Amino acid sequence: MSTSKEDLELDEDVGTDEADDAAETPVEVAKTNLTKRRIIDNLLEERRLHKQLAEYDFDL
Repeated sequence: MSTSKEDLELDEDVGTDEADDAAETPVEVAKTNLTKRRIIDNLLEERRLHKQLAEYDFDL
């Protein structure tokens, strides 16, 4: 009888691990998307600043 109780405990642990993996995946995707967005924003800002610098009238 103790063996069947131990088996049930193991089955519950496996179910918990699957739930943890499912909960972690969206967080990682959100972090990745946020990182990509920040990189894009930085590149656009850098391009905008280069354009302003190229158009700046240094003869003032």
